[in-house]
Amino acid sequence: MVVALLLNAATDAFAQNRNITTGSFSAANVPGASNGTNAADQQNQEGVPAEEPSFTVKGYFRGLAHKDTLKIVHMFGGSVVLPGTAQIYNRQYWKLPIYYGAMGGFVGGAIASNVSYQRSGKKSDKNLRTAMIAGAALSYYASILDGVISYKSSQNPLPARASLYSALLPGLGQAYNGDYWKIPIFYGGFAISGYCWVSNQQQYKRYKNMYIEASSPDSEYTGSLSKENMIWYRDKFRRYRDYSIIATALVYVLNIIDANVFAHFNDFDVSDDITFNVEPAIIEPATSVTTFNNNYYSQAIGLQMNLKF
Repeated sequence: MVVALLLNAATDAFAQNRNITTGSFSAANVPGASNGTNAADQQNQEGVPAEEPSFTVKGYFRGLAHKDTLKIVHMFGGSVVLPGTAQIYNRQYWKLPIYYGAMGGFVGGAIASNVSYQRSGKKSDKNLRTAMIAGAALSYYASILDGVISYKSSQNPLPARASLYSALLPGLGQAYNGDYWKIPIFYGGFAISGYCWVSNQQQYKRYKNMYIEASSPDSEYTGSLSKENMIWYRDKFRRYRDYSIIATALVYVLNIIDANVFAHFNDFDVSDDITFNVEPAIIEPATSVTTFNNNYYSQAIGLQMNLKF
């Protein structure tokens, strides 16, 4: 590397001396001079990837009209707002009557059972209303998940798909990546944090109600705990409950991050083939010295090291 740097510096000096002796001037030293390329061309020449266009409503509807392509994340977001649009983009029009019929039927049933419950007050009507609402929610959820599953991509596994899988159903992204052994770990985390959440919530409500009962004017409380102790236990279990909620959210987020990261690493070479080569090479310049007449590229001869693992 030292040899390459010395040779590169010597070649640059030679190029600068050549410019001076031939009486040419650099375009960078002349006000208003240009080498004929704009900023975008310069970025492309330097290897900087062009910025991808941002998501727009117009672009989304162009995708639904199959005049443009949509990223899976954009298709997913649109299907959340407008159910069924994912099926339109995936050209699975036959599914639209199924999902809209199911959602419409369940919503209509929920409205009818709610009217009946308001009139009669029967528990059966209330339970039917709850079941209808759950059916409508599941139909909506199924339309979104189906859109993600049916999205066509040449990349497999697709990291964005893995993330959406785990967001919609924890563990599904790990199954998509083939990491089935991680599913019990995440569900174990959900079980532990969920148990702590419920347990601390019960204790919090217990001491809260105990304090309310002891503080009422006509209280007949004869327990051994003072009001100060009740407040201390109440605040303690409320804090533990909040920590349990945060732990549940962290397990959920880690489940999504894990699915995304290991989908990226799916094609990572983990073979035992480790080689290290050192060979002479010509070092190409990053930039060129531009003049009015010519471009002078500074090259150098050095050593190239290749590490394969």
